[in-house]
Amino acid sequence: MTISSSLNASVAGLQANASQLATISDNIANSSTYGYKRATTDFDSMVTGSTPGTYTAGGVGVSVQRLIDERGSLISTTNATDLAVRGGGFLPVTSASAVAGGGETPLELTTTGSFRMNAEGYLESPSGLILMGWPADADGNIPDYPRDSDAGLEPIQINAGQVTGSATTQIELAVNLPATSTEFGADGTPETLSIEYFDNLGKSQTITVTYTPTVPGAAGASNEWTMTLTDSASGGAVIGEYTLQFDDARDTGGTLLNVATVSGGAYDPLTGTFDVAVAGGPMTFDIGLPGEPSGMTQLTDLFSPGQISKDGFPAGNLTSVEVDANGYVYAFFDTGMSTRIYQVPLINVANPNGLKVMDNQTYSISNLSGSMFLWDAADGPVGDIVAYAREESATDVARELTNLIETQRAYSSNAKVIQTVDEMLQETTNIKR
Repeated sequence: MTISSSLNASVAGLQANASQLATISDNIANSSTYGYKRATTDFDSMVTGSTPGTYTAGGVGVSVQRLIDERGSLISTTNATDLAVRGGGFLPVTSASAVAGGGETPLELTTTGSFRMNAEGYLESPSGLILMGWPADADGNIPDYPRDSDAGLEPIQINAGQVTGSATTQIELAVNLPATSTEFGADGTPETLSIEYFDNLGKSQTITVTYTPTVPGAAGASNEWTMTLTDSASGGAVIGEYTLQFDDARDTGGTLLNVATVSGGAYDPLTGTFDVAVAGGPMTFDIGLPGEPSGMTQLTDLFSPGQISKDGFPAGNLTSVEVDANGYVYAFFDTGMSTRIYQVPLINVANPNGLKVMDNQTYSISNLSGSMFLWDAADGPVGDIVAYAREESATDVARELTNLIETQRAYSSNAKVIQTVDEMLQETTNIKR
């Protein structure tokens, strides 16, 4: 009966508007929740079969969706490990309870979090989420981990009392020697350069490099120097001696012409390097290629150490931890040095709105979301990671209040229809009397 379908349609309208009221109340309640994604309610008309001359009301259907791909504004904070994703992608996290249990750590996704070191050194948020990442090797490099699974991810744990150092294994020298010192009549005074390096225990040691010019006995210039290296950790013993011959041609004047090895590792003209044995092990020196203006040169009358660069750093105490835009996690020490310890990738899925919604603004992979892929931050379809920042709620309170008024009116209208249908049914009943 058509009048009965009107009653059913209005009841469905009450249920649909009650669902919309629930999403509105949820959105308003979470208007100050960091990283909250607003929920929306969509109505769909339900059509039933009708005969000519009559119309049967089908009512309304309702579907609720969480707009996970809708991002809120970023606000600045004072905590270095407050993180937010600017653009697409999700941070990998897991629950603190899973980590404490010592078993598997199920992967969860989020777009923002305030992470601080807990008692065990894990970067944990107030809601009990622990940030995950790929661990770096001893040299600070990130190995090739699987990108289509979370197999390489682990909870980020930092030793707050960490004291660490890294041994120096290579030194690059760019030094200019005075050309006038190899001319006839020069006094032959050596030039000396002291280079600090760090041994295997993080202690400071010194390699002294002495450049002794070869002064010719007749008019002219030899353009030749003897480079001697001594190691303080070995009691000042000579660890390498090399004869440097410089070019005096018009186009290549002042560059290395030839390097002869007297002692120590052999000079490789293809790489411009040689190895010497310091007390803690081998060390590579890069003095430049023959004919190239970088590295060792012999020009003018000045002794000028242009550039001295080396790896390694002394032992120091951990002072802070920071995450850069590419997701690299760095530990900073009171010696002024830093080292890379983790990389936080960003997770991308084909359909973010298909993710399974969980507590604390986290999500998990589902059949509707599609498979995941782990990208380097600021690469591919994902955005970058912003430190000292949080993502605000995506709720627009003014819009939600407007929707609230509309929902209230719609609910009242459906209730009025039910009241009217009831009165009509009462009139129908009265016909029998």
